[in-house]
Amino acid sequence: MASHQISTGEERQARSRVQLYSMWIVHVHVQVKPEHVEEFKAATIVNATNSVKEPGITRFDVIQQADDPTRFVLVEVYRTKEDNAAHRETAHYKAWAEKAVPMMAAERTRVFYGNIFPPDQGWE
Repeated sequence: MASHQISTGEERQARSRVQLYSMWIVHVHVQVKPEHVEEFKAATIVNATNSVKEPGITRFDVIQQADDPTRFVLVEVYRTKEDNAAHRETAHYKAWAEKAVPMMAAERTRVFYGNIFPPDQGWE
């Protein structure tokens, strides 16, 4: 079976689709040590509460896995990629990281997404 080579035109189209995304969405996957679940939740709620006050953040959801309470996903929606960088410079983020990172059972991972629907105005 022959592998499919991406043509220069296809590559340009794919790149332009990615550049169409105006919202910057991050899913942060976290596994917490079992003895720190409640403490992690409390610290993360403080961070999320302050984060949604930032002008560049439209959502900051904290969700916990139903079948494994040590696993969380932080769903962060920024107006731009630069707003995500600015968030990491805030006092509340730095305080959260200082508290939360030692509670983690493994290094957190991030997956980045671009918005398709709803339109950006739907994130108000």
